[in-house]
Amino acid sequence: MKPPLFNHDKKFFAPFIEKIRTLYSSMDRSCAEAAAHYGFECSGCDDNCCEERFYHYTLTEHVYLMEGVGGLDDETRIEIFSRADEVIQIYRLHDSKGIIKRVMCPLNLDSLCLLYEYRPMICRLHGIPHIIRKPGQPEQQGPGCHKFDEVVMPDKTPSFEFDRTAFYSEMASLEIEIRRMLNFNGRYKKTVAGMIMDISESGKTE
Repeated sequence: MKPPLFNHDKKFFAPFIEKIRTLYSSMDRSCAEAAAHYGFECSGCDDNCCEERFYHYTLTEHVYLMEGVGGLDDETRIEIFSRADEVIQIYRLHDSKGIIKRVMCPLNLDSLCLLYEYRPMICRLHGIPHIIRKPGQPEQQGPGCHKFDEVVMPDKTPSFEFDRTAFYSEMASLEIEIRRMLNFNGRYKKTVAGMIMDISESGKTE
């Protein structure tokens, strides 16, 4: 069952847009603070995270990406719709053959994200070691990216507590609110390419 994201106009989602923007700004500030502590700067590498097949699990991320797509000019929209379709076809081919290969995100153009301001949560948080705290469970620790391990870890820089817990909690609260408004209880799992294709097929881009 597809979520009824496209049964509503922009006014319906307007209250959520500002909330998501505020949450993402907090993520960006905290991630930048952690990166500054380590003296780490992502300037690209041979293991580009934009080639990872990341899955995204919230309608919240889709709503904000949809807002970004709506702000593109017609020519650029047509281009990313075409590129998203190509990526989906490649994913299907790889899946049918049982192989795993890296594929560039359809939003990446000349090493720059066309919708950087609207990129999903993991695109903002990926790369820096982090912790997550869940009630009644041991603290979870996540590693840095390939480039972080190469550049930072050999210097044995003291650990910085980059805690994602509050971000995940706020995202979960927003997700509950959006799903309640949409009366949707189904499972959600999409790549960026999948999100873009849904937007394309809906015919709602503004």
